[in-house]
Formats: sequence, C-alpha cells, structure tokens
Amino acid sequence: MPQPPHIERHFTASETIRDIVIGMADGLTVPFALAAGLTGAVLSTSLIVTAGLAEIAAGSIAMGLGGYLAAKSDAEHYESERRREWREVKEKPEQERLEVEAVFRSYGLSDEDIAPIVKAMQARPRDWINFMMRFELGLDKPDPKRAITSAITISAAYIAGGLIPLAPYMLLPQPRPALVLSIAVTLVALFVFGFIKGRFAGQASWRSAFQTVLVGGLAAGAAFAIARAVS
Repeated sequence: MPQPPHIERHFTASETIRDIVIGMADGLTVPFALAAGLTGAVLSTSLIVTAGLAEIAAGSIAMGLGGYLAAKSDAEHYESERRREWREVKEKPEQERLEVEAVFRSYGLSDEDIAPIVKAMQARPRDWINFMMRFELGLDKPDPKRAITSAITISAAYIAGGLIPLAPYMLLPQPRPALVLSIAVTLVALFVFGFIKGRFAGQASWRSAFQTVLVGGLAAGAAFAIARAVS
C-alpha cells in the first residue's frame, strides 16, 4: 500500500513574529504606564489622550527606526563577513580547508568521509563560502527587504498595542473610570498577547501570559504611584 508523502511543516516567520512581539510588548506597556501615571496627576482625559497619542506617535517612530537600523546592521555585518571569507578562500585556502574539516568532524564524520566532500567544495568556491557562512559563522543571508519590513511591522504593532490602553480614555469623560477600564482591557490584552507569544516561542503559554501581565502591571503601577507622589 503506497504511503502518503511525508511533508514537514516548519514555522518560518520567526523574524516577523519577533518584530510583532517587540512592538506590541512596548506598545501595550509604555502608553499604559503613561496614561496610568497621568491619571494620578491630572484630572483631564483630553490631556491624557493627547499625551498618549503623542507618545504612541513618537514611540512607534523610534521603535520602527530602531528595527530598521538593526536589520541594516545585520545585513552589513553579513556582507562584511562574506567578503572576508572570500579573501580567506583566495589567500589562505589551506587554512579554510582545515576549518571545513573541523566543522565536519564536529558532526562525527571521519577523515575518509570528509576528504571527498572538501575536494568537491574546493571546486565550487561559491558553495564553499555559503557553507562557511552558515556552519562556521552561523550566519544566514538576510532578506534584502528585511529592514523596511521590520520597521513597518514594529511601528504598526506598537501603534496597535498603544491604542488598547488609551481607548477607554477616548470613550469615557472621567479619568478615574477610564483608568479602571484601561487596566482591565490592558491586562486582558497582555494576558492574550503573552499566551500567544509563548505558543510561538515554544515556551509554556500560561507562564508567558502571567509573566507578561506581571511586567505590564508593575510598569503601570510604578508610574501611577510616582505621579501621585509628585502631585
């Protein structure tokens, strides 16, 4: 009886998920802490909303720019290391051959098994370089569109996360009831976000959820207490 073909399914969007996690985590906690802190010092929801929107705008730009620069730095580092490997293959082929052999020995291959593989690689310099980049340096070629995609993803996630704790202040006229509702919806959002983040990261989902709620709650509580003390 013929067997159905075995198809492996691997999660391949780890970079995008990482960007969403970075943007959403800060977007939920920073505006939440700011709004809670201002509630302890002022009695105007319009001022809280204005300050919150300004922070979301500035924060999303700063976070997006940080993501862009980080991705550009990764791409530049990869190209720099690749050029260095090309030089070493041309100028120090014997040393590079020994490095390739060392990589294969780390996987348990014998010298007899390694010799024909190394010989084949020496006849294909481009594949030799690709092998060294991946298995000696642990570097994968970055997506050329990664920088702009990362910036947009982080910024959008920050805005989406930041609007959640600020929404109650847009809907309710008094800051104290708005704070209570903001705490409730933000803690729920933090819990759901932490749970989903744990699933994607291969961690215990419930533990990740409670840790995320704890961090966000402590940030908001500290900001509220400081604002009350100062005012």
